Amino acid sequence: MRTLLYSLAPSWKPHLPVCKVLGLEEGKECIIVGTLFKHMKLKPCVLDEYSKERSVTPLVKPRNFMHPDDSLILEDESGRVKLGGSALSPAVYVTGVVVALHGKETSAGEFVVEDVLEAGLPPQLERPLDHLKEDKYVLLVSGLSIGSSSSNPLLFQLLVDHITGHVSEDEELGLAAQIVHVVIAGNSVEFPRKLLTGQNMASKDQSTLYEPIKELDIMLNQPLNRCLFPGSAPYNTFRSCTNPHSFDVDNIRFLGTSGQNIDDLDKYSEAESKLDFVERTLRWRHLAPTAPNTLGCYPFTDRDPFLIETCPHVYFVGNQDKYDSRLVKGSEGQLVRLICIPKFCETGVAVAVNLKNLECHTRSFNIQL
Repeated sequence: MRTLLYSLAPSWKPHLPVCKVLGLEEGKECIIVGTLFKHMKLKPCVLDEYSKERSVTPLVKPRNFMHPDDSLILEDESGRVKLGGSALSPAVYVTGVVVALHGKETSAGEFVVEDVLEAGLPPQLERPLDHLKEDKYVLLVSGLSIGSSSSNPLLFQLLVDHITGHVSEDEELGLAAQIVHVVIAGNSVEFPRKLLTGQNMASKDQSTLYEPIKELDIMLNQPLNRCLFPGSAPYNTFRSCTNPHSFDVDNIRFLGTSGQNIDDLDKYSEAESKLDFVERTLRWRHLAPTAPNTLGCYPFTDRDPFLIETCPHVYFVGNQDKYDSRLVKGSEGQLVRLICIPKFCETGVAVAVNLKNLECHTRSFNIQL
């Protein structure tokens, strides 16, 4: 990211030098490149769990940890400096975002920011115009939550019947025939929390714990570890994937997560809608800037798996409260469809994306009699 921003700086502000934090001079305008760190007064600390004065901690934890006194710091390999000015809002940014900043250092040792350069949308593979003559849909669904009290087997069965063409109306059958790919974007099962105590589990409880996975396997039994799905895994149409996941269908690139990256941004920053968070990660070229600071992830030593190196045509996040969609345009002609997929167990809504023109709409499965 640093190399990328260094290459963008000359065309952004050609008259300004790029400096290290340690090389800043008071009153001299320059550009610095580094990683943002957000100092948050309300951010939970893991040490609080072991504090002797736990009664001081409020019993009700806030949904969002923002506070008016939050401040931003920029770090590079030489040092760190506190940031000031109105050009960089602490409400918008989170720890982990890499940016270039134009400004100057004050006598108090603070860097007053005048302008911000983000990485922007990455290069995009060209989408062939008119490469499809007919409608083809990728169906996105998330939050099946099998095993939870809110899960309704009939609702899921209606979804499966629609996908497989087991419907009575000709119009519905035509729509089902146009579905070429189905993505189940996370939170498919929910386990009984009372069984997860950290102690050795009785064999009876083990079988209870496996029930939601077994039910999901039965429902998917038409063609995420394959050993968990003995009924579905033998079919070549079944693919168990990482989170996040990227794939291509008819030269259209999809990129998606099951929503944890956006939910975490919602705790540590502010936006008018969840789609704003989704768009920010795309413009930052990073799916999960808060990992591993506040979002757990598998450690990588040689690379960052969350960097967005190629701009997708469709970028979706699962398990959101409601459906939302937006078309985003990049400075180099990139066109990206952003989608928030609602929780299916609560809404009965799946999202269909048309590969021909990137348009999308919801498909609702209502079981109210």
